[in-house]
Amino acid sequence: MSFNSSDFLIFFPIVVLIYFLIPQKLKNYWLLIASYYFYMCWNAKYALIILFSTIVTYLSGLALDTLQQRSADPLITRKKKIVVAISVLLNLSLLFYFKYINFAIGILGDALSVFHIQLNLPSVDILLPVGISFYTFQALGYTIDVYRGDTCAEKNFFQYALFVSFFPQLVAGPIERSSHLLQQLATPHKFNSEEAKSGLLLMLWGFFLKIVLADRIAIFVDWVYGD
Repeated sequence: MSFNSSDFLIFFPIVVLIYFLIPQKLKNYWLLIASYYFYMCWNAKYALIILFSTIVTYLSGLALDTLQQRSADPLITRKKKIVVAISVLLNLSLLFYFKYINFAIGILGDALSVFHIQLNLPSVDILLPVGISFYTFQALGYTIDVYRGDTCAEKNFFQYALFVSFFPQLVAGPIERSSHLLQQLATPHKFNSEEAKSGLLLMLWGFFLKIVLADRIAIFVDWVYGD
C-alpha cells in the first residue's frame, strides 16, 4: 500500500476518523494496529522482522535503565556497552542479511577469483523488506539515546512498538528521535480543524510533487540511464 494508491486514500481517512472517535486510552493501540496492517499490506510475514527489532531494542532500553540505577556497580559502563553491542549486532545482522547479502556474496566470489578459486556461490532469493533501514536505525537510535541518558526507557511496550512502526514515516522516513516522537505519542490529541486543514494541504502538496512531477520526471530519468 503506497501513499499515492487508492487503497491508502481509503485507509487513511478511516484511521483518522476512528482515532478521534475512540477514547484516549485506546488511541495508540488503534494506531499500532493500523500501522502493522499498513506494513503487512506490503508483505505480511515481514512484520515479524519489525516485531523482532522492536522487542530487542525495547528490552535493551529496559536493561540499560536498570543498569543506570545501579550506580554502585563498578562494571556498569561495561555492562551497558555489552547491552548496546548486542542490540546493534542483532539489528544490523538482519539489515545486512536482507539488504546486502547478495552484494557480499558477489564481492566474495570476485575476491576468490583473484586467487583462481572458482566457486559457484548461489545468490539468496529474498525480497527486501520495505522500510527496514528506517525502522532499524530508528530503533537503534532509541537504544543509543537511552545509553547516553538523552531519553528515559519507555516502559509501555505498545507505545514503544508504535514509535518503531508508526505508519506515516515507516516506509519512507524520516528517522525520528525517540525524544521527539515518543513524547508526541504520549501527549493526548484532540481534533483541531486548523491543524487538520494544514495537514491536508501538506498532503495534497506532497501528492502533487510525487504524482504530477516526480513520476513524470522519472520516465525521462529512467530512459536516460536505461540507455
